[in-house]
Amino acid sequence: MGFIKDIFKLLKETTWPTRKESWRDFRSIMEYTAFFVVIIYIFDKLIVSGLIQFINIF
Repeated sequence: MGFIKDIFKLLKETTWPTRKESWRDFRSIMEYTAFFVVIIYIFDKLIVSGLIQFINIF
């Protein structure tokens, strides 16, 4: 049972983020996600248009 007791002790000693810090982190994650979605979308459109032009050659 020492293992379970140590887990709870460790959780109590952990510094948890405040509500403001949590929202800031969440917002940052959403911004990075949106950025990479746009980059992947543009890259996908370029690849697809290039493949269609390549297929139309033949």
